[in-house]
Amino acid sequence: MIFKACRRLRRNVEDYIKRLSSIASALMLLSVVCPAYAASPETLVLIHGFLGWGRTEMFGVKYWGGVGQDYEEILKQAGFPTVSVAVGPVSSNWDRALEAYYQLKGGCVDYGAAHAKKFGHERYGRCYDKPLAPHWDEFHKIHLIAHSQGGQTARVLIHLLEYGDQEEQEATGGKTADIFKGGRLWVRSVTTLSTPHNGTTLTKGAYTVTFDMAEQIITGIAGLVQESDKLSNLYDFKLDQWGLKRKIDENQSGYMKRIKKSPVLQSPNVKDLAVWDLSPEGARALNARVKTSPNVYYFSVSTASTEKDEASFTEHPVATNAIIFIPLANWMGSYRNLKPARGEVVIDESWAKNDSIVNTVSMRGPEGSTIKRFNGKPQKGVWQDMGTWDTWDHMDIIGQTRMWNVLDGRNPRDFYLDHAKFLNTLK
Repeated sequence: MIFKACRRLRRNVEDYIKRLSSIASALMLLSVVCPAYAASPETLVLIHGFLGWGRTEMFGVKYWGGVGQDYEEILKQAGFPTVSVAVGPVSSNWDRALEAYYQLKGGCVDYGAAHAKKFGHERYGRCYDKPLAPHWDEFHKIHLIAHSQGGQTARVLIHLLEYGDQEEQEATGGKTADIFKGGRLWVRSVTTLSTPHNGTTLTKGAYTVTFDMAEQIITGIAGLVQESDKLSNLYDFKLDQWGLKRKIDENQSGYMKRIKKSPVLQSPNVKDLAVWDLSPEGARALNARVKTSPNVYYFSVSTASTEKDEASFTEHPVATNAIIFIPLANWMGSYRNLKPARGEVVIDESWAKNDSIVNTVSMRGPEGSTIKRFNGKPQKGVWQDMGTWDTWDHMDIIGQTRMWNVLDGRNPRDFYLDHAKFLNTLK
């Protein structure tokens, strides 16, 4: 009796061991055949910079990749879910962050009751019934990869998700939009490329933050584009909240007169445009209110396309600098503001090196945050500087002006693929 029971027990144990062995073999086979995808990759979200565009604009030339290349599609084919948002190219980071949120999550853009009242534009914007990341939540986090102003936009988005906004809560009470409530730990990491975290001195020259600058953009380029649906497909300024979309029964003359009277051109509303956030003073104000989250991995990549002139202590563009940007690189390399007026930021020699659009010193991370050189061990809540791509101008890093740098040898496409693999290891 005891002997039979022991035999049955032994057979049961042997069967159990065989099953375990089969499971282990299957898992081993999976890890060999699909090593990178044993765990489902989290979605990569690409956020463009100032004057950037969406995937269906600019005759199909991709912002992320340039002529003949599409980094989003390349990442997808490599097994990394990737989407691109198309936010207001000249809008403030607040407006852009909210547009990014609703494009990813779905619904009609709510710019906030308090914000809309303060700056005089419509509270609600475009509606998105086909969200890019419908399952996005704390269990399905995303990685933000942002170029130029997109890095500022990403930071504002993370801040609103986690901390919400008290002014909006007070203005709307129980009807506050989810994005303003906070408590949403939905972002795994953010990687900024050539981002003016502390502003760019280009706003002091080529793009001065004045009424004239705003009027030039709105009435010159934006006005021309927005007056026609056909042209809007080429380049969309996405300024619907300011009422800058031509009405069906409106002639061109009436449309242009209405644009010139738009509240976007009235002080202090120019501070709800990108040029303010991109200025050293606007960036300082943004940094004072936008927190670095202890729950997110932060990485920054810098670019520089100038070299120092030891005789004059200025910076001049290198040979690979895009010709169209050479005047800008020279101007930024020599600009100083050592005795600033009240409220202005001191601009000394440390600001001279640049990539033709943004000062390199501004790219490592926002002033007031902890910034460290990346040592290969990812750390949350700290800006981890991944180094500077020397001889690369502002648009090189996204593949626009060159796909391969003859003075450097790196290819941005390879960087995105390698970085995507790295981000997929973060937990």
